[in-house]
Amino acid sequence: MLAEKIYTLRRKNGLSQEQLAEKIGVSRQAISKWEGGLSTPELEKLKALSECFQITIDELTGNQAVSASSPTVKEEETSAPHKTRGRNTGIGLCLTGAAGLILFGLFLMTRPSSVHQLNESSVITLNGSGILMVLWMLLMIAGVLLILKGN
Repeated sequence: MLAEKIYTLRRKNGLSQEQLAEKIGVSRQAISKWEGGLSTPELEKLKALSECFQITIDELTGNQAVSASSPTVKEEETSAPHKTRGRNTGIGLCLTGAAGLILFGLFLMTRPSSVHQLNESSVITLNGSGILMVLWMLLMIAGVLLILKGN
């Protein structure tokens, strides 16, 4: 969005609204309205802004990225929900894994005979209680990986 781009570029260049207004020949209130999205600069003022920030009008209006190293506002808006979703899933998996391990530990302490039966009924070499512990730990690890990937 143009308003956010003007604000970001002005701040990035260390200019106040007053200083930018002086450079391109408008009032400080005009800059404030542009940054607030209340009005849009005319073509001549877009040219002056692009020259002041040393970018093209396309870059200023959002048709191209300002630079390869800094993502545009649109890219940040679309990636933010994806990161949040992954982080929330990761947190959910970690909590599920932790809750499973805690419940399993309580079960081990309160009903050792049931755990013995579970271990004897397991067909896999790793006994039944070991399988459950591995499952809960894998959920926690998957959760941590999703959280880290989201950052």
